[in-house]
Amino acid sequence: MVSTLDEQHAYGGPATHDVTNQAPPLTPYDASDDTALLEGLRREGAGWAEEELRRLGRQAGSAQAQEWADLANRHEPELRTHDRYGNRVDEVEFHPSWHHLMRTAITEGLAASPWADDRPGAHVARSAGGLVWGHTEAGHGCPTSMTYAAVPALRRQPELAKVYEPLLTSREYEPGLRVPTEKRGLLAGMGMTEKQGGSDVRTNTTTATPTAEPGVYTLRGHKWFTSAPMCDVFLVLAQAPGGLSCFLVPRVLPDGARNTFRIQRLKDKLGNRSNASSEPEFDGTVAWLVGPEGHGVKTIIEMVNCTRLDCVMMSAALMRRSLVEAGHHARHRSAFGARLVDQPLMRNVLADLALESEAATTLTLRLAGAADRAIRGDDVDGAEAAFRRIATAVGKYWVTKRGPAFTAEALECLGGNGYVEDSGMPRHYREAPLLSIWEGSGNVNALDVLRALSREPGTAEALFGELDLARGADARLDAAVTRLKSRLSEASQTTARRLVEQMALTLQASLLVRHAPPAIADAFCATRLGGDWGQAFGTLPETAGLDTILERALPDGD
Repeated sequence: MVSTLDEQHAYGGPATHDVTNQAPPLTPYDASDDTALLEGLRREGAGWAEEELRRLGRQAGSAQAQEWADLANRHEPELRTHDRYGNRVDEVEFHPSWHHLMRTAITEGLAASPWADDRPGAHVARSAGGLVWGHTEAGHGCPTSMTYAAVPALRRQPELAKVYEPLLTSREYEPGLRVPTEKRGLLAGMGMTEKQGGSDVRTNTTTATPTAEPGVYTLRGHKWFTSAPMCDVFLVLAQAPGGLSCFLVPRVLPDGARNTFRIQRLKDKLGNRSNASSEPEFDGTVAWLVGPEGHGVKTIIEMVNCTRLDCVMMSAALMRRSLVEAGHHARHRSAFGARLVDQPLMRNVLADLALESEAATTLTLRLAGAADRAIRGDDVDGAEAAFRRIATAVGKYWVTKRGPAFTAEALECLGGNGYVEDSGMPRHYREAPLLSIWEGSGNVNALDVLRALSREPGTAEALFGELDLARGADARLDAAVTRLKSRLSEASQTTARRLVEQMALTLQASLLVRHAPPAIADAFCATRLGGDWGQAFGTLPETAGLDTILERALPDGD
């Protein structure tokens, strides 16, 4: 007997599973097809890397790379504490896709290679590469970031840097626990926080006991959040006789023996699922002192600047990836007789997101440029170093704060399609909050800005020197700078977040006024500084140049 539905289909009626009015797969696409990114790359001195960045962008948007990203998160790392015979091994096993992602990132110079690159703009090129390769998945950005950040801290102990820096800056990815000096390339992790103190690392209880060998200590304690436990070496904070100090801890000792690094468990996290975050226990663990005893925080401060920049970069990459996905869906989905992208209200939402994304990307590259020039000593008067000091903390606070709201709005552009795991949007949404927490939560960074203002007066001068470059170009920006100056004298812990938010918005506006098309700068200043804005994305004023904003943000149809 033929069913009614079968009869309808046989006689030309609608088939029950015909798929219509759905967006086609986004992949393949070019993740580097971002005008703001390419302009910033050239402006900050790394235009020589554009061809490589374009190639990496096409690879990031390829079906293969996107599949790696999906699989690495679906097949999470697994902890293996013992081998079959009962021997302690403390290893973490990853899906092959994780290794594909890592190998590409290391080969493309997204870890520590800029420290060995003499070309001006090498650190900018790395950040731009992260903005592009970040379209794949965020978890493997953790070990590459820590490896990048470990180099300047390690340089506080030249004899250790001489041995390990060439391996950390290598573009060879060689996983597996072996004697570090016998490998072609190394990865570095960090073990800072402990359960009783978190960001207050001065309360750490892990102890470091000197041995008879100069510079060699043994550690005893328990770390609370140590990511990427399969790295080769770790920078760890512990209490030495002279106070809180920094140490280099290898997973494998020079004689081939396993160092004591007992992984008690892996964290069950909201996002960042592909990356293993662990609680290691030290018990007689061999470590080498990095920097003087009692100078642990001073030793790692440069490392903090590097990882905070990466938090800004990763948030900006996540925003851009989410915007591309939302724009693609809107171009191919119809409702109420028109494509979503042609509906005025959806255009407002997408344009508002595009403003936020461009501001984040532009600030990221400006911070990377400041870092590059400060690291190389190219700013004779130290202005770039002072600007980097305060602006990185400002950017870390604000851009990472914007990430969760941004990804939620981009997800909503896809409606129910965005809420299901197959879309990939839930993974982006879960990832977004991490970047505000990692390397100091919002309060920590806001207080760090206050610390810079009070202890390093040159930082305020450098920030306002940057803002003055746009003086006279927009009355709303000029007024915002004036307000900001007046409020510095009233800065307190209670008002720190508001002050840092104003710094961030004013800085982003000044960069857009100087470097973006007038429609972009005008819309940003009108909303973020002038108050002509609502409480959610998609509340741009009628006067905003939506067409110009969208054509710039989503070129060539996607």
